[in-house]
Amino acid sequence: MVTPISVHQLADRIDAGDSFALLDTRPADSFEAWHAPGARHFPFDPSERLEDRREDLEAVIGDDDNVITICGKGVSSGTLGALLTRATDAYDVSAVTGGMNAWSVLYHHVEIPPDVLGDGSLEIVQLQRRAKGCLSYLVADTDTGQALVVDPTADLDEPIRAAGERGLAIQGVVDTHVHADHVSGGRHLADRLGVPYYLPKRAADRDVTHAFEPLEDGQVLSLGDIEVRVEHTPGHTSEMCSLVVDDQAVFTADTLHVDAVGRTELEFGDEDASKGAQLLYQSIHEELLSLPDDCAVLPGHVAVGTDGRFRGGTPRDPILTTIGAARRDIELLGVDRETFLETVVDAGDKPENYEEIIAHNRGETAGLPGDRVALEVGPNNCSA
Repeated sequence: MVTPISVHQLADRIDAGDSFALLDTRPADSFEAWHAPGARHFPFDPSERLEDRREDLEAVIGDDDNVITICGKGVSSGTLGALLTRATDAYDVSAVTGGMNAWSVLYHHVEIPPDVLGDGSLEIVQLQRRAKGCLSYLVADTDTGQALVVDPTADLDEPIRAAGERGLAIQGVVDTHVHADHVSGGRHLADRLGVPYYLPKRAADRDVTHAFEPLEDGQVLSLGDIEVRVEHTPGHTSEMCSLVVDDQAVFTADTLHVDAVGRTELEFGDEDASKGAQLLYQSIHEELLSLPDDCAVLPGHVAVGTDGRFRGGTPRDPILTTIGAARRDIELLGVDRETFLETVVDAGDKPENYEEIIAHNRGETAGLPGDRVALEVGPNNCSA
Protein backbone atom coordinates (compact mmCIF):
# COMPACT_ATOMS: atom_id res chain seq x y z
CA MET A 1 0.00 0.00 0.00
CA VAL A 2 1.24 3.47 -0.89
CA THR A 3 0.89 6.05 1.87
CA PRO A 4 0.09 9.63 0.77
CA ILE A 5 2.48 12.20 2.20
CA SER A 6 2.06 15.98 2.08
CA VAL A 7 4.82 18.40 1.14
CA HIS A 8 4.79 19.62 4.75
CA GLN A 9 5.50 16.08 5.95
CA LEU A 10 8.20 15.70 3.31
CA ALA A 11 9.85 18.93 4.49
CA ASP A 12 9.68 17.72 8.09
CA ARG A 13 11.45 14.49 7.16
CA ILE A 14 14.10 16.26 5.09
CA ASP A 15 14.81 18.76 7.86
CA ALA A 16 14.91 16.03 10.50
CA GLY A 17 17.58 14.20 8.52
CA ASP A 18 15.52 11.02 8.13
CA SER A 19 16.92 8.28 5.93
CA PHE A 20 14.85 7.57 2.82
CA ALA A 21 15.11 7.42 -0.94
CA LEU A 22 13.27 10.32 -2.58
CA LEU A 23 12.61 9.28 -6.19
CA ASP A 24 11.79 12.05 -8.67
CA THR A 25 10.06 10.56 -11.73
CA ARG A 26 10.01 13.66 -13.96
CA PRO A 27 11.94 13.94 -17.24
CA ALA A 28 15.65 14.73 -17.03
CA ASP A 29 15.36 18.39 -18.06
CA SER A 30 12.75 19.09 -15.37
CA PHE A 31 14.79 17.30 -12.71
CA GLU A 32 18.03 19.04 -13.62
CA ALA A 33 16.36 22.46 -13.62
CA TRP A 34 14.90 22.06 -10.15
CA HIS A 35 14.24 19.34 -7.59
CA ALA A 36 13.71 18.83 -3.87
CA PRO A 37 16.76 18.40 -1.61
CA GLY A 38 18.21 14.92 -1.73
CA ALA A 39 16.04 13.74 -4.62
CA ARG A 40 17.31 10.91 -6.82
CA HIS A 41 16.32 10.80 -10.47
CA PHE A 42 14.32 7.85 -11.76
CA PRO A 43 12.33 9.01 -14.81
CA PHE A 44 9.14 7.02 -15.14
CA ASP A 45 5.99 7.21 -17.26
CA PRO A 46 2.73 5.59 -16.03
CA SER A 47 2.56 3.60 -19.27
CA GLU A 48 5.86 1.84 -18.54
CA ARG A 49 6.25 -1.67 -17.16
CA LEU A 50 8.16 -1.70 -13.89
CA GLU A 51 9.41 -5.22 -14.61
CA ASP A 52 11.54 -3.85 -17.44
CA ARG A 53 13.37 -1.48 -15.10
CA ARG A 54 13.29 -3.26 -11.76
CA GLU A 55 17.08 -3.61 -11.45
CA ASP A 56 17.65 0.05 -12.34
CA LEU A 57 15.11 1.11 -9.73
CA GLU A 58 16.64 -1.00 -6.99
CA ALA A 59 20.07 0.42 -7.82
CA VAL A 60 18.73 3.97 -7.36
CA ILE A 61 17.03 3.05 -4.07
CA GLY A 62 20.16 1.39 -2.73
CA ASP A 63 20.07 0.31 0.91
CA ASP A 64 17.10 2.45 1.95
CA ASP A 65 13.99 0.69 3.21
CA ASN A 66 11.85 3.83 3.01
CA VAL A 67 10.93 5.14 -0.43
CA ILE A 68 9.13 8.39 -1.24
CA THR A 69 8.10 9.09 -4.82
CA ILE A 70 7.48 12.54 -6.29
CA CYS A 71 6.66 13.85 -9.78
CA GLY A 72 5.20 17.01 -11.29
CA LYS A 73 1.60 16.74 -10.10
CA GLY A 74 1.47 13.47 -8.14
CA VAL A 75 0.38 11.13 -10.96
CA SER A 76 3.35 9.14 -12.28
CA SER A 77 4.97 9.00 -8.85
CA GLY A 78 1.80 7.46 -7.40
CA THR A 79 1.74 4.89 -10.17
CA LEU A 80 5.38 3.98 -9.58
CA GLY A 81 4.75 3.63 -5.85
CA ALA A 82 1.79 1.35 -6.41
CA LEU A 83 3.71 -0.84 -8.86
CA LEU A 84 6.63 -1.06 -6.45
CA THR A 85 4.45 -2.21 -3.55
CA ARG A 86 2.83 -4.84 -5.76
CA ALA A 87 6.21 -6.13 -6.87
CA THR A 88 7.78 -6.42 -3.42
CA ASP A 89 7.13 -5.86 0.27
CA ALA A 90 10.74 -4.86 0.88
CA TYR A 91 9.98 -1.15 1.03
CA ASP A 92 7.79 1.23 2.97
CA VAL A 93 6.48 3.40 0.10
CA SER A 94 4.92 6.88 0.18
CA ALA A 95 3.94 9.27 -2.64
CA VAL A 96 3.93 13.06 -2.37
CA THR A 97 0.45 14.49 -2.87
CA GLY A 98 0.49 17.23 -5.50
CA GLY A 99 4.11 16.56 -6.45
CA MET A 100 6.51 19.36 -7.26
CA ASN A 101 3.62 21.73 -7.96
CA ALA A 102 2.69 21.46 -4.28
CA TRP A 103 6.34 21.71 -3.23
CA SER A 104 6.56 24.97 -5.17
CA VAL A 105 4.01 26.63 -2.89
CA LEU A 106 5.20 25.29 0.46
CA TYR A 107 5.68 28.05 3.06
CA HIS A 108 7.24 28.42 6.47
CA HIS A 109 6.14 31.30 8.73
CA VAL A 110 9.18 32.42 10.72
CA GLU A 111 9.10 35.09 13.40
CA ILE A 112 12.04 37.48 13.55
CA PRO A 113 13.44 37.15 17.11
CA PRO A 114 12.49 39.98 19.50
CA ASP A 115 16.12 40.58 20.43
CA VAL A 116 16.74 41.59 16.80
CA LEU A 117 13.87 44.10 16.83
CA GLY A 118 14.23 45.68 20.26
CA ASP A 119 11.89 45.67 23.24
CA GLY A 120 8.98 47.58 21.69
CA SER A 121 5.78 46.51 20.00
CA LEU A 122 7.36 45.76 16.60
CA GLU A 123 6.69 42.26 15.26
CA ILE A 124 7.86 40.87 11.92
CA VAL A 125 6.99 37.50 10.39
CA GLN A 126 9.03 36.24 7.44
CA LEU A 127 7.00 34.13 5.01
CA GLN A 128 9.46 31.78 3.34
CA ARG A 129 8.40 30.24 0.05
CA ARG A 130 10.76 27.35 0.30
CA ALA A 131 11.20 26.10 -3.25
CA LYS A 132 11.57 29.57 -4.81
CA GLY A 133 13.36 31.35 -1.99
CA CYS A 134 10.82 34.21 -2.09
CA LEU A 135 10.64 36.07 1.23
CA SER A 136 7.50 38.06 2.05
CA TYR A 137 6.81 39.87 5.30
CA LEU A 138 4.11 40.76 7.77
CA VAL A 139 5.20 43.76 9.86
CA ALA A 140 3.00 44.88 12.74
CA ASP A 141 2.55 47.00 15.83
CA THR A 142 1.31 44.50 18.41
CA ASP A 143 -0.08 47.27 20.64
CA THR A 144 -2.59 48.39 18.01
CA GLY A 145 -2.81 45.16 15.99
CA GLN A 146 -2.13 47.06 12.76
CA ALA A 147 -0.09 45.26 10.11
CA LEU A 148 1.42 45.79 6.68
CA VAL A 149 2.27 43.09 4.13
CA VAL A 150 5.47 43.50 2.12
CA ASP A 151 6.14 41.79 -1.24
CA PRO A 152 3.49 39.04 -1.05
CA THR A 153 3.50 36.23 -3.57
CA ALA A 154 0.32 35.09 -5.30
CA ASP A 155 -0.43 32.62 -2.49
CA LEU A 156 -2.75 35.11 -0.83
CA ASP A 157 -3.86 32.87 2.02
CA GLU A 158 -0.36 32.84 3.55
CA PRO A 159 -0.22 36.46 4.83
CA ILE A 160 -3.91 36.34 5.70
CA ARG A 161 -3.34 33.23 7.83
CA ALA A 162 -0.21 34.69 9.44
CA ALA A 163 -2.12 37.82 10.43
CA GLY A 164 -5.19 35.91 11.62
CA GLU A 165 -3.15 33.60 13.85
CA ARG A 166 -1.70 36.64 15.59
CA GLY A 167 -4.86 38.71 15.84
CA LEU A 168 -3.53 41.35 13.45
CA ALA A 169 -5.46 43.47 10.95
CA ILE A 170 -3.75 44.12 7.61
CA GLN A 171 -3.94 47.84 6.81
CA GLY A 172 -2.08 47.88 3.52
CA VAL A 173 0.06 45.95 1.03
CA VAL A 174 3.40 47.10 -0.43
CA ASP A 175 5.36 45.84 -3.42
CA THR A 176 8.88 47.25 -3.28
CA HIS A 177 9.22 46.96 -7.06
CA VAL A 178 7.87 45.25 -10.17
CA HIS A 179 9.02 41.68 -9.58
CA ALA A 180 10.64 39.59 -12.31
CA ASP A 181 11.00 36.12 -10.82
CA HIS A 182 7.52 35.46 -9.41
CA VAL A 183 3.94 36.59 -9.85
CA SER A 184 3.13 39.25 -7.27
CA GLY A 185 0.05 38.88 -5.14
CA GLY A 186 0.18 42.50 -4.00
CA ARG A 187 -2.69 44.11 -5.86
CA HIS A 188 -4.82 40.96 -5.61
CA LEU A 189 -4.34 40.74 -1.84
CA ALA A 190 -5.14 44.43 -1.42
CA ASP A 191 -8.30 44.03 -3.53
CA ARG A 192 -9.42 41.02 -1.48
CA LEU A 193 -8.93 42.86 1.80
CA GLY A 194 -10.12 46.29 0.59
CA VAL A 195 -6.91 48.03 1.69
CA PRO A 196 -4.45 50.33 -0.13
CA TYR A 197 -1.94 48.81 -2.53
CA TYR A 198 1.36 50.67 -2.62
CA LEU A 199 4.10 50.75 -5.24
CA PRO A 200 7.01 53.20 -5.60
CA LYS A 201 5.96 56.30 -7.54
CA ARG A 202 8.46 55.60 -10.34
CA ALA A 203 6.63 52.37 -11.21
CA ALA A 204 4.37 54.56 -13.37
CA ASP A 205 7.36 55.12 -15.66
CA ARG A 206 7.48 51.36 -16.29
CA ASP A 207 4.00 51.32 -17.83
CA VAL A 208 2.29 49.81 -14.79
CA THR A 209 -1.35 49.93 -15.80
CA HIS A 210 -3.18 48.80 -12.66
CA ALA A 211 -4.10 51.22 -9.89
CA PHE A 212 -1.74 51.78 -6.96
CA GLU A 213 -0.98 54.30 -4.25
CA PRO A 214 2.38 55.90 -5.18
CA LEU A 215 5.12 55.87 -2.56
CA GLU A 216 7.39 58.91 -2.46
CA ASP A 217 11.01 58.80 -1.37
CA GLY A 218 11.05 59.61 2.34
CA GLN A 219 7.33 58.96 2.82
CA VAL A 220 6.33 57.34 6.12
CA LEU A 221 3.63 54.71 6.60
CA SER A 222 2.50 54.47 10.21
CA LEU A 223 1.44 51.37 12.12
CA GLY A 224 0.48 52.70 15.52
CA ASP A 225 3.74 54.10 16.93
CA ILE A 226 5.86 52.23 14.36
CA GLU A 227 7.11 54.15 11.34
CA VAL A 228 7.90 52.49 8.02
CA ARG A 229 10.02 54.90 5.97
CA VAL A 230 10.34 54.61 2.20
CA GLU A 231 13.87 54.91 0.77
CA HIS A 232 14.36 55.01 -3.01
CA THR A 233 17.12 52.45 -3.69
CA PRO A 234 17.22 51.91 -7.47
CA GLY A 235 19.56 49.51 -9.25
CA HIS A 236 17.82 46.15 -9.43
CA THR A 237 15.00 48.18 -10.97
CA SER A 238 14.57 51.92 -11.53
CA GLU A 239 11.65 52.23 -9.10
CA MET A 240 12.98 49.94 -6.34
CA CYS A 241 12.48 51.05 -2.76
CA SER A 242 13.62 49.73 0.60
CA LEU A 243 11.50 50.09 3.73
CA VAL A 244 13.17 51.17 6.97
CA VAL A 245 11.25 50.21 10.12
CA ASP A 246 12.13 52.40 13.10
CA ASP A 247 15.83 51.97 12.20
CA GLN A 248 15.52 48.49 13.72
CA ALA A 249 15.07 46.66 10.41
CA VAL A 250 15.11 47.36 6.70
CA PHE A 251 13.30 45.40 3.98
CA THR A 252 15.88 45.50 1.20
CA ALA A 253 14.02 43.39 -1.39
CA ASP A 254 16.46 42.73 -4.27
CA THR A 255 18.84 45.58 -3.51
CA LEU A 256 20.75 43.68 -0.84
CA HIS A 257 20.55 39.99 0.07
CA VAL A 258 22.19 38.31 3.06
CA ASP A 259 25.27 37.30 1.04
CA ALA A 260 24.99 39.15 -2.27
CA VAL A 261 23.50 42.11 -4.11
CA GLY A 262 20.71 42.19 -6.66
CA ARG A 263 21.25 41.85 -10.39
CA THR A 264 20.55 44.83 -12.63
CA GLU A 265 19.82 43.76 -16.21
CA LEU A 266 16.29 42.34 -15.88
CA GLU A 267 14.82 45.81 -16.40
CA PHE A 268 17.77 47.70 -17.84
CA GLY A 269 18.76 44.98 -20.31
CA ASP A 270 22.25 43.62 -20.95
CA GLU A 271 23.36 46.77 -22.78
CA ASP A 272 22.33 49.13 -19.95
CA ALA A 273 23.07 46.81 -17.02
CA SER A 274 26.01 49.05 -16.10
CA LYS A 275 23.57 51.95 -15.60
CA GLY A 276 21.61 49.85 -13.14
CA ALA A 277 24.85 48.73 -11.48
CA GLN A 278 25.90 52.34 -10.89
CA LEU A 279 22.52 53.09 -9.33
CA LEU A 280 22.80 49.97 -7.20
CA TYR A 281 26.26 50.96 -5.96
CA GLN A 282 24.97 54.37 -4.91
CA SER A 283 21.85 52.91 -3.27
CA ILE A 284 23.88 50.50 -1.18
CA HIS A 285 26.77 52.78 -0.20
CA GLU A 286 24.91 56.07 0.16
CA GLU A 287 21.60 54.83 1.57
CA LEU A 288 21.65 51.34 3.09
CA LEU A 289 25.15 51.32 4.56
CA SER A 290 24.41 54.62 6.30
CA LEU A 291 21.86 52.86 8.53
CA PRO A 292 22.93 51.73 12.04
CA ASP A 293 25.21 48.70 12.09
CA ASP A 294 22.74 46.70 14.19
CA CYS A 295 19.82 47.37 11.81
CA ALA A 296 18.47 44.01 10.61
CA VAL A 297 18.61 43.42 6.85
CA LEU A 298 15.53 41.48 5.69
CA PRO A 299 15.87 40.66 1.97
CA GLY A 300 13.26 39.74 -0.61
CA HIS A 301 14.95 36.47 -1.57
CA VAL A 302 17.32 33.80 -0.45
CA ALA A 303 19.22 31.98 -3.21
CA VAL A 304 18.00 28.42 -3.82
CA GLY A 305 20.06 26.05 -5.95
CA THR A 306 18.72 23.62 -8.51
CA ASP A 307 19.16 21.01 -5.77
CA GLY A 308 16.50 22.78 -3.72
CA ARG A 309 18.85 23.87 -0.93
CA PHE A 310 19.14 27.37 0.51
CA ARG A 311 22.46 29.02 -0.29
CA GLY A 312 22.31 31.69 2.40
CA GLY A 313 20.61 30.19 5.43
CA THR A 314 18.38 27.36 6.56
CA PRO A 315 14.63 26.87 5.96
CA ARG A 316 12.55 27.69 9.06
CA ASP A 317 15.34 29.88 10.46
CA PRO A 318 15.17 33.66 9.93
CA ILE A 319 16.96 34.71 6.76
CA LEU A 320 18.63 37.94 7.81
CA THR A 321 21.87 39.76 8.42
CA THR A 322 22.69 43.21 9.77
CA ILE A 323 24.09 46.31 8.09
CA GLY A 324 27.36 45.87 9.98
CA ALA A 325 27.64 42.17 9.12
CA ALA A 326 26.81 42.81 5.46
CA ARG A 327 29.50 45.48 5.24
CA ARG A 328 32.00 43.06 6.79
CA ASP A 329 31.00 39.74 5.19
CA ILE A 330 29.76 40.49 1.66
CA GLU A 331 32.94 40.72 -0.39
CA LEU A 332 31.32 42.80 -3.13
CA LEU A 333 30.57 45.61 -0.68
CA GLY A 334 34.27 46.08 0.03
CA VAL A 335 35.55 46.42 -3.53
CA ASP A 336 36.05 49.64 -5.50
CA ARG A 337 33.29 51.00 -7.72
CA GLU A 338 34.76 49.71 -10.99
CA THR A 339 35.16 46.16 -9.69
CA PHE A 340 31.62 46.30 -8.35
CA LEU A 341 30.24 47.39 -11.71
CA GLU A 342 32.17 44.74 -13.65
CA THR A 343 30.94 41.99 -11.34
CA VAL A 344 27.28 43.00 -11.16
CA VAL A 345 26.70 43.30 -14.90
CA ASP A 346 27.69 39.65 -15.40
CA ALA A 347 25.04 37.96 -13.25
CA GLY A 348 24.57 34.67 -15.13
CA ASP A 349 21.34 32.89 -16.03
CA LYS A 350 18.19 34.98 -15.84
CA PRO A 351 15.01 33.78 -14.08
CA GLU A 352 12.79 31.58 -16.23
CA ASN A 353 9.99 33.42 -18.07
CA TYR A 354 10.96 36.73 -16.44
CA GLU A 355 9.63 38.90 -19.27
CA GLU A 356 6.19 37.30 -19.07
CA ILE A 357 6.19 37.61 -15.29
CA ILE A 358 7.13 41.30 -15.49
CA ALA A 359 4.31 41.86 -18.01
CA HIS A 360 1.80 40.32 -15.63
CA ASN A 361 3.09 42.32 -12.67
CA ARG A 362 2.77 45.52 -14.70
CA GLY A 363 -0.91 44.76 -15.12
CA GLU A 364 -1.11 43.44 -18.68
CA THR A 365 -3.32 40.62 -17.37
CA ALA A 366 -6.08 41.18 -14.86
CA GLY A 367 -6.25 37.99 -12.81
CA LEU A 368 -3.66 35.54 -11.58
CA PRO A 369 -2.32 33.29 -14.37
CA GLY A 370 -3.68 29.77 -14.30
CA ASP A 371 -0.27 28.28 -15.09
CA ARG A 372 1.52 30.27 -12.38
CA VAL A 373 3.57 27.37 -10.97
CA ALA A 374 4.87 26.48 -14.44
CA LEU A 375 5.56 30.17 -15.12
CA GLU A 376 7.65 30.48 -11.97
CA VAL A 377 9.56 27.20 -12.29
CA GLY A 378 13.22 27.09 -11.31
CA PRO A 379 15.49 29.09 -9.00
CA ASN A 380 14.78 32.81 -8.58
CA ASN A 381 18.22 33.95 -9.89
CA CYS A 382 17.83 37.51 -8.56
CA SER A 383 21.34 37.85 -7.09
CA ALA A 384 24.42 39.07 -8.93
